[in-house]
Amino acid sequence: MPRIWILWTFALLGALVGVPVAWAADSAAPSFYKDVLPIFQHRCQICHRPGEIGTMPLLDYQGSRPWAKAIKAAVVARKMPPWFADPQYGHFREERRLSDAEIRTLVSWVDAGAPEGIVPDVKPAPLPWPEGWNIRADEVFQMPKPYVVPAKNATDYVYVVIPTGFTRDTWVTAAEIRPGTRAVVHHALAVVRPPGSTWLKGARPFEPYIPPADGSETGLTGDPNSPAPDTPQTNDPLNDPVSMTYELLAAYAPGAGAQRFDTDHSAKLIPAGSDIILQLHYTANGKTDVPDATRIGIEVTRDPPQKRFMSAVANSYKWEIPPGDPNYEGHGRLTFGEPVELVFIQPHMHVRGKDMTVRVTYPDGKTETLLSVPRYDFNWQLIYYLREPLKLPAGTKVEVTAHWDNSANNPFNPDPTKAVRWGNQSWDEMLSVPMGVIVDRD
Repeated sequence: MPRIWILWTFALLGALVGVPVAWAADSAAPSFYKDVLPIFQHRCQICHRPGEIGTMPLLDYQGSRPWAKAIKAAVVARKMPPWFADPQYGHFREERRLSDAEIRTLVSWVDAGAPEGIVPDVKPAPLPWPEGWNIRADEVFQMPKPYVVPAKNATDYVYVVIPTGFTRDTWVTAAEIRPGTRAVVHHALAVVRPPGSTWLKGARPFEPYIPPADGSETGLTGDPNSPAPDTPQTNDPLNDPVSMTYELLAAYAPGAGAQRFDTDHSAKLIPAGSDIILQLHYTANGKTDVPDATRIGIEVTRDPPQKRFMSAVANSYKWEIPPGDPNYEGHGRLTFGEPVELVFIQPHMHVRGKDMTVRVTYPDGKTETLLSVPRYDFNWQLIYYLREPLKLPAGTKVEVTAHWDNSANNPFNPDPTKAVRWGNQSWDEMLSVPMGVIVDRD
């Protein structure tokens, strides 16, 4: 009995001694250079630096301090950094999710008055961020003159045909689209159009072009507001589930930066004589006309790769969301007829998008959830790169389940009284999952 009492006494004394020490450590307010800047460098500066999408640079104390309260509100609500993947499923590269400890550090810093805490020996060196291109832009293609986005009214998708001038097959290891004026570029796609294609046959090189509304040049016919067929015509690569003829070279949307294609010794192919077609979706600012000259840069390899990087998409067109429905469900599917290595997944819906789950069913019947986005945000079109490529045997099915909120409780819903179908504009809807896959080069 005395022995037990002695041990208990020592334990109590140890606990009492430890309390002031722990309190003192917690009470020391984090400082900017020692505690906060390292978080900004590894989680935020990829967007929050000059020339990128972040509205304010978070490179130093002077640029960060005025935004302290806004930073606290954004990280507590987990709005920043934008990362929506459920941690229960999948493992992804360069996850931007803040840990609980990092959030506590930022909140404590703001609550303490956002002190600078200049200590030369703990001030981290600036990261060597590139200026301009985030890739080695060996070739740059651009609109020769700006397209003027009108101040008001909706703008149809604008297409620009840019001849590559390539006289031989070219292999691309990375690509990046950089808008001239980010504020009015909702999204942009760059698609490789091979020689002899009749897709957008009415477009002239370098001249902005809006296709006829009857869909005669984009694969859709009849009412342009009607859902696309289950099997779209193959002369529209943007609606084809898988096309060996066309290639989606790169995409730009908020949250999607440069894209790399050199995973596991792979690259994308631009056949000799191809054009690059830019699809541009502009959004008027409601105040003034705004010029934009969007560019695309590519990184080229001289040696043919071992494997070919390609695009595929699991999508769905035939659905109609009833007026006021807060949780309408849709499904998209794709079956791979050849073995592939899956590299990335990109969920895509519009303003009514609520959540999305991507699963695969293997030929043996086993099912695996690859990605779950329980809180979809149309403002951030994130690309989720798998930590390691996932080998999918021939016959593997990709199955997508998504929900839309077409009710008045959705603050982004432009009109909850209307039924909604597939369409290009933001007030229409989509259900698609672009994917990056690696296949045999031949």
